[in-house]
Amino acid sequence: MLTRTGKLWLLFVTLVIFASCGPSNDGATKKIIFTGDLLLDRGVRLHIEHYGINSLFTPEVDQLFQSADMVVANLECPATKIEAPVNKQFIFRANPEGLEILKKHGITHLNMANNHSMDQGREGLTDTRNNILKSGLTPLGYGNNLKEACKAQLIETGPRNVYVLSSLQVPSENWTYLEDEPCVCEASFDNIALQIGQLKKDDAGCVVIVQLHWGAEHTLVPLNSQKQQAHQLIDAGADCIIGHHTHTIQTIEHYKGKPIYYSLGNFIFDQEKSINSKGLMVQMEVKADTIQFTNIPFEIKKCVPHIKEQPVNCLP
Repeated sequence: MLTRTGKLWLLFVTLVIFASCGPSNDGATKKIIFTGDLLLDRGVRLHIEHYGINSLFTPEVDQLFQSADMVVANLECPATKIEAPVNKQFIFRANPEGLEILKKHGITHLNMANNHSMDQGREGLTDTRNNILKSGLTPLGYGNNLKEACKAQLIETGPRNVYVLSSLQVPSENWTYLEDEPCVCEASFDNIALQIGQLKKDDAGCVVIVQLHWGAEHTLVPLNSQKQQAHQLIDAGADCIIGHHTHTIQTIEHYKGKPIYYSLGNFIFDQEKSINSKGLMVQMEVKADTIQFTNIPFEIKKCVPHIKEQPVNCLP
């Protein structure tokens, strides 16, 4: 008999898998892929030292990313040579040279609005942002001050504008949040809802994606408070909510026809328990008048994501 975790995994496996055709370049459709937590330290660092960073990407993942116009991952560590660890339980730091390899394999955007971006202090945070830019990638959820960090970021303009709002929603250990200093976004839900409403007022046809680092770690279902918060953002006009932080796949909810991915789980990570070794990618196909979502489940083995299903033809 399947356990609850097994049943949940079977449900994800039965969902439609990714399209294998190349990225659209006619402006009629844009493909955007979101992944969960990407770590380049601890066990992943050891894997890189033994096998090289390119080994973190299988041919199937490369093919998938090459078929997309954009790939957004949550960078769960600072990428800097600055060593100024804050006083907390888990402290990460990646070699910034690895960022160029992420770009080589198709990743285009890195979310910084999480509770590990500040692991090497404010200078390490700022240096990470600079290193992301130097590598040709785009940081999300960072700014030289609170207003800049929480500003909606336009990531696509055709066939219509696509905005991403990124925010950290879990406590940061021993980190002083200063509104006028470099930081990641930690916006309130009321503030995020107001921004969504303004975006939709200014551009009714735009797509608004909210990316949240939130939830209780190592759980399969969201907190009741998260459901209320997610509904508030959908009511405000959000088209999709992408969550991460729990290191597990959590519930997928459809509210008023809009998907809420409470957590995509890990993407490249070193946690080996069954609950942590299953992840989900989400592919959005944005057209002039529709958005199609495709769920792509995978399993992580020795830090490396392996897509379990064979690719199918492009969806119409």
